[in-house]
Amino acid sequence: DDLEKNDLSAFQTIITGVRAYSTRQRLKQLHQRLLDFVAAGGTLVVQYNGNRGNVIDNIGPYPMRLSFERVDEEDAPITFVAPDHPLLNRPNRITQQDFEGWVHDRGIYFADQYDPHYQTVLSSHDTGKAPLEGGLLYAKYGKGIFIYTGLSFFRQLPAGVPGGYRLLVNLISAKQGE
Repeated sequence: DDLEKNDLSAFQTIITGVRAYSTRQRLKQLHQRLLDFVAAGGTLVVQYNGNRGNVIDNIGPYPMRLSFERVDEEDAPITFVAPDHPLLNRPNRITQQDFEGWVHDRGIYFADQYDPHYQTVLSSHDTGKAPLEGGLLYAKYGKGIFIYTGLSFFRQLPAGVPGGYRLLVNLISAKQGE
């Protein structure tokens, strides 16, 4: 298993696959290794996970609770809660145009409770629903950065949505944006 055997300091960013903490039993033993990677200066991007059945209770370095909350409308409005945040500005300046052409949905399993260490970056909501801010969370941990995203990159990338690529590049490059 590469995660267990490789020197993680060789990487700047590690991204977990969707539902990794729901489907990869080894993450129960390796989660602390990932948090140590972040504490040492790496960036960990955790894509959406369900809110139950995960191999550990808390997937972040600080408390957070994942919910069933989701934004099903692919054209749901996006509000930049922190417009000057590095995730929205480096290396790509993210604008409303980057959320045009999204397919199927905006995101799923947003966090609905989270420690104040987490910064919210954007919010979205379906018609008639309250805004949800837990779809993209950013936290400094040690010398590194932890990011949780419920945004549906797994749908946008195969569909060739340019804004999905641009925003994901910003997440991958988060440490350089400091």
